[in-house]
Amino acid sequence: MSLRTLPLLFLNLGGEMLYILDQRLRAQSIPGEKARKVMNDIITTMFNKKFMEELFKPQELYSKKALRTVYDRLAHASIMRLNQASMDKLYDLMTMAFKYQVLLCPRPRDILLVTFNHLDAIKDFIYDSPGIMNQVDETFRRLIDTYTCLSDGEFQLIRQTLLIFFQDMHIRVSIFLKDKVQNSNGRFVLPISGPVPWGTEVPGLIRMFNHDGDEVKRTEFTTPGNYVTPEREGSFGLYGDRVLKLGTNMYSVSRPVETHMSGSSKNLASHAKENIVPNPLAKEELNFLARLLGGLEIKNPSGSDTGFRLNLFTTDEEEEHAALTRPEELSYKVINIEATQEPRRREELSCILGELEAEEPRPESSGKGEDLLALMDAL
Repeated sequence: MSLRTLPLLFLNLGGEMLYILDQRLRAQSIPGEKARKVMNDIITTMFNKKFMEELFKPQELYSKKALRTVYDRLAHASIMRLNQASMDKLYDLMTMAFKYQVLLCPRPRDILLVTFNHLDAIKDFIYDSPGIMNQVDETFRRLIDTYTCLSDGEFQLIRQTLLIFFQDMHIRVSIFLKDKVQNSNGRFVLPISGPVPWGTEVPGLIRMFNHDGDEVKRTEFTTPGNYVTPEREGSFGLYGDRVLKLGTNMYSVSRPVETHMSGSSKNLASHAKENIVPNPLAKEELNFLARLLGGLEIKNPSGSDTGFRLNLFTTDEEEEHAALTRPEELSYKVINIEATQEPRRREELSCILGELEAEEPRPESSGKGEDLLALMDAL
Protein backbone atom coordinates (compact mmCIF):
# COMPACT_ATOMS: atom_id res chain seq x y z
CA MET A 1 0.00 0.00 0.00
CA SER A 2 1.13 3.54 -0.75
CA LEU A 3 2.00 5.87 2.12
CA ARG A 4 1.14 8.88 -0.07
CA THR A 5 -2.57 8.15 -0.47
CA LEU A 6 -4.13 9.87 2.55
CA PRO A 7 -3.92 13.52 1.36
CA LEU A 8 -5.56 12.65 -1.96
CA LEU A 9 -8.33 10.68 -0.23
CA PHE A 10 -9.01 13.43 2.32
CA LEU A 11 -9.03 16.33 -0.15
CA ASN A 12 -11.19 14.61 -2.77
CA LEU A 13 -13.74 13.39 -0.24
CA GLY A 14 -13.75 16.87 1.30
CA GLY A 15 -14.39 18.39 -2.11
CA GLU A 16 -17.35 16.09 -2.69
CA MET A 17 -18.70 16.97 0.77
CA LEU A 18 -18.60 20.68 -0.10
CA TYR A 19 -20.38 20.04 -3.42
CA ILE A 20 -23.21 18.25 -1.62
CA LEU A 21 -23.51 20.79 1.19
CA ASP A 22 -23.60 23.66 -1.31
CA GLN A 23 -26.41 21.93 -3.24
CA ARG A 24 -28.45 21.25 -0.10
CA LEU A 25 -27.94 24.79 1.24
CA ARG A 26 -29.40 26.11 -2.01
CA ALA A 27 -32.19 23.51 -2.10
CA GLN A 28 -33.31 24.44 1.44
CA SER A 29 -33.14 28.15 0.62
CA ILE A 30 -30.73 28.89 3.46
CA PRO A 31 -30.04 32.67 3.53
CA GLY A 32 -26.96 33.59 1.52
CA GLU A 33 -25.05 35.05 4.46
CA LYS A 34 -25.45 31.89 6.55
CA ALA A 35 -24.64 29.61 3.59
CA ARG A 36 -21.45 31.53 2.84
CA LYS A 37 -20.42 31.42 6.50
CA VAL A 38 -20.88 27.65 6.60
CA MET A 39 -18.79 27.11 3.48
CA ASN A 40 -16.05 29.50 4.60
CA ASP A 41 -15.89 27.98 8.08
CA ILE A 42 -15.63 24.40 6.80
CA ILE A 43 -13.00 25.28 4.19
CA THR A 44 -10.95 27.18 6.79
CA THR A 45 -11.00 24.15 9.06
CA MET A 46 -10.34 21.67 6.26
CA PHE A 47 -7.22 23.49 5.02
CA ASN A 48 -5.77 24.33 8.41
CA LYS A 49 -1.99 24.62 8.00
CA LYS A 50 -1.01 22.41 10.94
CA PHE A 51 -3.43 19.68 9.93
CA MET A 52 -2.19 19.77 6.32
CA GLU A 53 1.41 19.41 7.51
CA GLU A 54 0.49 16.27 9.45
CA LEU A 55 -1.72 14.96 6.66
CA PHE A 56 1.06 15.09 4.06
CA LYS A 57 3.50 13.07 6.14
CA PRO A 58 3.96 9.55 4.65
CA GLN A 59 1.54 7.29 6.52
CA GLU A 60 -1.01 4.54 6.02
CA LEU A 61 -4.68 5.31 5.47
CA TYR A 62 -6.89 5.82 8.51
CA SER A 63 -9.60 3.25 9.09
CA LYS A 64 -13.03 3.97 7.63
CA LYS A 65 -14.38 4.72 11.11
CA ALA A 66 -11.59 7.16 11.93
CA LEU A 67 -11.93 8.95 8.60
CA ARG A 68 -15.70 9.19 9.03
CA THR A 69 -15.10 10.82 12.43
CA VAL A 70 -12.94 13.48 10.80
CA TYR A 71 -15.69 14.42 8.33
CA ASP A 72 -18.30 14.43 11.09
CA ARG A 73 -16.18 17.03 12.90
CA LEU A 74 -15.59 18.93 9.68
CA ALA A 75 -19.29 19.11 8.74
CA HIS A 76 -20.07 20.58 12.16
CA ALA A 77 -17.29 23.17 12.19
CA SER A 78 -19.83 25.97 11.70
CA ILE A 79 -23.41 26.81 12.65
CA MET A 80 -24.92 24.00 10.55
CA ARG A 81 -26.09 20.71 12.05
CA LEU A 82 -26.71 17.29 10.49
CA ASN A 83 -28.40 14.42 12.26
CA GLN A 84 -27.14 10.83 12.03
CA ALA A 85 -29.18 9.82 8.97
CA SER A 86 -28.18 12.88 6.95
CA MET A 87 -24.53 12.49 7.96
CA ASP A 88 -24.62 8.84 6.85
CA LYS A 89 -26.11 9.84 3.51
CA LEU A 90 -23.56 12.63 3.08
CA TYR A 91 -20.67 10.22 3.66
CA ASP A 92 -22.22 7.62 1.32
CA LEU A 93 -22.50 10.19 -1.49
CA MET A 94 -18.96 11.42 -0.91
CA THR A 95 -17.37 7.99 -0.99
CA MET A 96 -19.32 6.63 -3.97
CA ALA A 97 -18.62 9.74 -6.06
CA PHE A 98 -14.88 9.58 -5.49
CA LYS A 99 -14.82 5.81 -5.97
CA TYR A 100 -16.44 6.32 -9.38
CA GLN A 101 -13.87 8.97 -10.27
CA VAL A 102 -10.95 6.71 -9.29
CA LEU A 103 -12.36 3.86 -11.36
CA LEU A 104 -12.79 6.07 -14.43
CA CYS A 105 -9.38 7.76 -14.34
CA PRO A 106 -7.78 7.02 -17.73
CA ARG A 107 -4.38 6.60 -16.05
CA PRO A 108 -3.35 6.51 -12.37
CA ARG A 109 -1.61 9.91 -12.57
CA ASP A 110 -4.94 11.52 -13.48
CA ILE A 111 -6.05 11.09 -9.86
CA LEU A 112 -4.03 14.24 -9.27
CA LEU A 113 -6.07 16.08 -11.94
CA VAL A 114 -9.25 14.93 -10.17
CA THR A 115 -7.87 16.43 -6.96
CA PHE A 116 -7.07 19.69 -8.74
CA ASN A 117 -10.62 19.84 -10.11
CA HIS A 118 -11.94 19.57 -6.56
CA LEU A 119 -9.62 22.30 -5.28
CA ASP A 120 -10.44 24.58 -8.24
CA ALA A 121 -14.13 24.28 -7.35
CA ILE A 122 -13.49 24.78 -3.63
CA LYS A 123 -11.83 28.12 -4.41
CA ASP A 124 -15.04 29.19 -6.15
CA PHE A 125 -16.96 28.52 -2.90
CA ILE A 126 -14.80 30.94 -0.92
CA TYR A 127 -16.51 34.28 -0.40
CA ASP A 128 -14.59 37.49 0.22
CA SER A 129 -11.83 35.82 2.28
CA PRO A 130 -8.33 36.12 0.79
CA GLY A 131 -6.87 34.44 3.89
CA ILE A 132 -8.86 31.28 3.22
CA MET A 133 -7.93 31.45 -0.46
CA ASN A 134 -4.26 31.50 0.54
CA GLN A 135 -4.81 28.38 2.66
CA VAL A 136 -6.15 26.49 -0.36
CA ASP A 137 -3.38 27.79 -2.64
CA GLU A 138 -0.77 26.66 -0.13
CA THR A 139 -2.25 23.15 -0.19
CA PHE A 140 -2.27 23.33 -4.00
CA ARG A 141 1.46 24.04 -4.02
CA ARG A 142 2.10 21.27 -1.51
CA LEU A 143 0.27 18.83 -3.79
CA ILE A 144 2.32 19.94 -6.79
CA ASP A 145 5.61 19.62 -4.90
CA THR A 146 4.71 16.22 -3.43
CA TYR A 147 3.03 14.41 -6.31
CA THR A 148 4.14 15.75 -9.71
CA CYS A 149 7.56 14.14 -9.27
CA LEU A 150 6.17 10.65 -8.53
CA SER A 151 6.56 7.88 -11.09
CA ASP A 152 3.71 6.16 -12.92
CA GLY A 153 4.34 3.10 -10.77
CA GLU A 154 3.89 5.09 -7.58
CA PHE A 155 0.61 6.52 -8.87
CA GLN A 156 -0.53 3.01 -9.74
CA LEU A 157 0.15 1.98 -6.14
CA ILE A 158 -1.86 5.01 -4.92
CA ARG A 159 -4.78 4.02 -7.17
CA GLN A 160 -4.63 0.43 -5.92
CA THR A 161 -4.60 1.64 -2.30
CA LEU A 162 -7.70 3.78 -2.94
CA LEU A 163 -9.57 0.93 -4.63
CA ILE A 164 -8.78 -1.39 -1.72
CA PHE A 165 -10.24 1.25 0.63
CA PHE A 166 -13.44 1.47 -1.48
CA GLN A 167 -13.81 -2.18 -2.47
CA ASP A 168 -16.62 -3.08 -0.04
CA MET A 169 -18.69 0.06 -0.65
CA HIS A 170 -21.61 -0.52 -3.03
CA ILE A 171 -24.16 2.18 -2.17
CA ARG A 172 -26.64 2.88 -4.95
CA VAL A 173 -26.87 6.57 -5.86
CA SER A 174 -29.84 7.86 -7.85
CA ILE A 175 -27.77 10.10 -10.14
CA PHE A 176 -25.55 7.18 -11.13
CA LEU A 177 -28.52 4.84 -11.58
CA LYS A 178 -30.37 7.32 -13.80
CA ASP A 179 -27.27 7.92 -15.90
CA LYS A 180 -26.88 4.13 -16.21
CA VAL A 181 -23.34 4.16 -14.89
CA GLN A 182 -24.27 2.05 -11.85
CA ASN A 183 -26.05 -1.29 -11.69
CA SER A 184 -28.78 -2.20 -9.24
CA ASN A 185 -26.24 -4.09 -7.11
CA GLY A 186 -24.30 -0.88 -6.54
CA ARG A 187 -21.39 -1.74 -8.84
CA PHE A 188 -20.26 0.72 -11.48
CA VAL A 189 -20.44 0.26 -15.25
CA LEU A 190 -17.13 1.16 -16.85
CA PRO A 191 -17.29 2.66 -20.37
CA ILE A 192 -15.64 0.97 -23.35
CA SER A 193 -15.48 4.15 -25.44
CA GLY A 194 -14.05 7.63 -25.16
CA PRO A 195 -10.58 9.19 -24.90
CA VAL A 196 -7.65 6.87 -24.35
CA PRO A 197 -5.05 7.81 -21.71
CA TRP A 198 -2.73 10.64 -22.67
CA GLY A 199 0.44 9.30 -24.31
CA THR A 200 -1.20 6.13 -25.63
CA GLU A 201 -2.60 5.21 -29.04
CA VAL A 202 -6.13 4.29 -30.06
CA PRO A 203 -6.38 0.46 -30.06
CA GLY A 204 -6.84 -1.34 -33.39
CA LEU A 205 -3.31 -1.88 -34.70
CA ILE A 206 -0.75 -4.62 -34.00
CA ARG A 207 2.82 -3.97 -35.09
CA MET A 208 5.46 -6.70 -35.23
CA PHE A 209 9.23 -6.10 -35.12
CA ASN A 210 12.26 -8.22 -35.89
CA HIS A 211 15.25 -8.73 -33.62
CA ASP A 212 16.84 -5.52 -34.94
CA GLY A 213 13.83 -3.45 -33.89
CA ASP A 214 12.57 -2.88 -37.42
CA GLU A 215 8.84 -3.05 -38.06
CA VAL A 216 8.10 -5.97 -40.38
CA LYS A 217 4.33 -6.39 -40.26
CA ARG A 218 1.11 -4.59 -39.34
CA THR A 219 -2.24 -6.14 -38.54
CA GLU A 220 -5.42 -4.20 -37.87
CA PHE A 221 -8.35 -5.39 -35.77
CA THR A 222 -11.74 -3.96 -34.89
CA THR A 223 -12.65 -2.88 -31.36
CA PRO A 224 -16.13 -2.81 -29.80
CA GLY A 225 -15.56 0.69 -28.44
CA ASN A 226 -15.28 4.06 -30.12
CA TYR A 227 -11.92 5.38 -28.90
CA VAL A 228 -10.43 8.80 -29.58
CA THR A 229 -7.10 10.45 -28.89
CA PRO A 230 -7.25 13.24 -26.26
CA GLU A 231 -6.55 16.69 -27.63
CA ARG A 232 -4.01 17.57 -24.94
CA GLU A 233 -2.86 16.69 -21.45
CA GLY A 234 -4.50 18.37 -18.48
CA SER A 235 -2.58 21.06 -16.60
CA PHE A 236 -0.77 19.96 -13.44
CA GLY A 237 -0.02 23.56 -12.47
CA LEU A 238 -1.65 25.88 -9.96
CA TYR A 239 -3.86 27.23 -12.75
CA GLY A 240 -4.86 25.87 -16.12
CA ASP A 241 -7.28 23.66 -18.02
CA ARG A 242 -7.42 20.23 -16.37
CA VAL A 243 -9.11 18.78 -19.51
CA LEU A 244 -10.38 15.84 -17.43
CA LYS A 245 -13.91 16.48 -16.12
CA LEU A 246 -13.80 13.90 -13.32
CA GLY A 247 -13.96 15.65 -9.96
CA THR A 248 -16.01 18.60 -11.14
CA ASN A 249 -19.32 19.44 -9.44
CA MET A 250 -22.04 17.08 -10.64
CA TYR A 251 -24.57 18.85 -8.37
CA SER A 252 -24.23 22.22 -10.10
CA VAL A 253 -27.52 21.42 -11.87
CA SER A 254 -30.14 20.77 -9.22
CA ARG A 255 -31.12 17.10 -9.22
CA PRO A 256 -32.61 15.06 -6.36
CA VAL A 257 -30.10 12.56 -5.06
CA GLU A 258 -31.03 9.43 -3.15
CA THR A 259 -28.92 6.60 -1.78
CA HIS A 260 -29.93 2.99 -1.16
CA MET A 261 -28.13 0.10 0.42
CA SER A 262 -27.43 -2.59 -2.17
CA GLY A 263 -27.91 -6.25 -1.40
CA SER A 264 -24.19 -6.87 -1.40
CA SER A 265 -23.65 -4.07 1.10
CA LYS A 266 -26.30 -5.50 3.39
CA ASN A 267 -24.54 -8.85 3.23
CA LEU A 268 -21.39 -7.14 4.43
CA ALA A 269 -23.14 -6.22 7.67
CA SER A 270 -22.03 -9.44 9.32
CA HIS A 271 -18.41 -8.60 8.52
CA ALA A 272 -18.86 -5.09 9.88
CA LYS A 273 -20.13 -6.26 13.28
CA GLU A 274 -16.57 -6.30 14.57
CA ASN A 275 -16.67 -2.50 14.42
CA ILE A 276 -19.35 -2.44 17.13
CA VAL A 277 -16.96 -3.89 19.70
CA PRO A 278 -14.71 -1.12 21.04
CA ASN A 279 -11.26 -1.56 19.54
CA PRO A 280 -8.39 -0.19 21.65
CA LEU A 281 -6.27 0.37 18.55
CA ALA A 282 -9.10 2.24 16.83
CA LYS A 283 -9.51 4.41 19.88
CA GLU A 284 -5.80 5.24 19.90
CA GLU A 285 -6.07 6.12 16.22
CA LEU A 286 -8.84 8.56 17.01
CA ASN A 287 -6.84 9.99 19.89
CA PHE A 288 -4.08 10.66 17.39
CA LEU A 289 -6.59 12.34 15.12
CA ALA A 290 -7.69 14.50 18.02
CA ARG A 291 -4.14 15.72 18.47
CA LEU A 292 -3.87 16.43 14.73
CA LEU A 293 -7.11 18.34 14.57
CA GLY A 294 -6.14 20.17 17.70
CA GLY A 295 -9.65 21.07 18.71
CA LEU A 296 -12.39 20.49 16.20
CA GLU A 297 -15.49 20.71 18.31
CA ILE A 298 -19.14 20.92 17.50
CA LYS A 299 -20.07 24.52 18.12
CA ASN A 300 -23.22 25.71 19.78
CA PRO A 301 -24.19 28.90 17.95
CA SER A 302 -24.55 31.93 20.14
CA GLY A 303 -24.73 35.68 19.85
CA SER A 304 -25.97 36.93 16.51
CA ASP A 305 -25.50 33.54 14.81
CA THR A 306 -28.52 31.28 14.65
CA GLY A 307 -27.80 27.63 13.98
CA PHE A 308 -29.84 25.57 11.58
CA ARG A 309 -30.30 21.93 10.65
CA LEU A 310 -29.52 20.73 7.15
CA ASN A 311 -31.50 17.79 5.77
CA LEU A 312 -29.97 15.73 2.98
CA PHE A 313 -33.35 14.14 2.31
CA THR A 314 -36.33 15.67 0.54
CA THR A 315 -38.51 15.55 3.66
CA ASP A 316 -38.06 14.96 7.38
CA GLU A 317 -40.12 11.78 7.03
CA GLU A 318 -37.65 10.36 4.53
CA GLU A 319 -34.80 11.20 6.87
CA GLU A 320 -36.50 9.45 9.80
CA HIS A 321 -37.25 6.41 7.64
CA ALA A 322 -33.61 6.21 6.52
CA ALA A 323 -32.42 6.32 10.12
CA LEU A 324 -34.73 3.42 11.03
CA THR A 325 -33.98 1.23 8.02
CA ARG A 326 -30.21 1.59 7.81
CA PRO A 327 -28.51 -1.54 9.25
CA GLU A 328 -26.93 -0.72 12.59
CA GLU A 329 -23.72 -2.48 11.56
CA LEU A 330 -23.31 -0.10 8.62
CA SER A 331 -24.06 3.09 10.51
CA TYR A 332 -20.98 5.01 11.58
CA LYS A 333 -21.07 5.84 15.24
CA VAL A 334 -18.63 8.32 16.72
CA ILE A 335 -16.36 6.90 19.40
CA ASN A 336 -15.86 9.12 22.44
CA ILE A 337 -12.17 9.79 22.96
CA GLU A 338 -10.19 11.59 25.61
CA ALA A 339 -7.63 14.08 24.34
CA THR A 340 -6.76 15.92 27.56
CA GLN A 341 -5.44 13.31 30.00
CA GLU A 342 -1.81 14.38 29.92
CA PRO A 343 -0.58 17.92 30.70
CA ARG A 344 1.89 17.73 27.82
CA ARG A 345 -0.94 16.80 25.46
CA ARG A 346 -2.99 19.76 26.69
CA GLU A 347 -0.06 22.06 25.95
CA GLU A 348 0.31 20.56 22.48
CA LEU A 349 -3.37 21.05 21.76
CA SER A 350 -3.24 24.64 22.97
CA CYS A 351 -0.27 25.28 20.69
CA ILE A 352 -2.08 23.79 17.71
CA LEU A 353 -5.20 25.75 18.60
CA GLY A 354 -3.27 28.99 18.27
CA GLU A 355 -2.38 28.09 14.68
CA LEU A 356 -5.95 27.13 13.87
CA GLU A 357 -7.22 30.67 14.25
CA ALA A 358 -8.40 32.11 10.93
CA GLU A 359 -6.23 34.91 9.62
CA GLU A 360 -9.21 37.05 8.64
CA PRO A 361 -9.93 39.94 11.05
CA ARG A 362 -13.25 39.60 12.79
CA PRO A 363 -15.57 42.35 13.89
CA GLU A 364 -15.63 42.99 17.63
CA SER A 365 -19.34 42.33 17.75
CA SER A 366 -18.87 38.69 16.77
CA GLY A 367 -20.09 36.32 19.41
CA LYS A 368 -18.64 33.10 20.69
CA GLY A 369 -20.26 31.23 17.81
CA GLU A 370 -17.77 32.91 15.47
CA ASP A 371 -14.90 30.92 16.91
CA LEU A 372 -14.28 27.93 14.66
CA LEU A 373 -12.04 25.94 16.89
CA ALA A 374 -11.49 25.61 20.60
CA LEU A 375 -9.51 23.22 22.74
CA MET A 376 -11.19 19.81 22.41
CA ASP A 377 -12.06 18.13 25.68
CA ALA A 378 -13.81 15.20 24.00
CA LEU A 379 -14.96 14.27 20.53
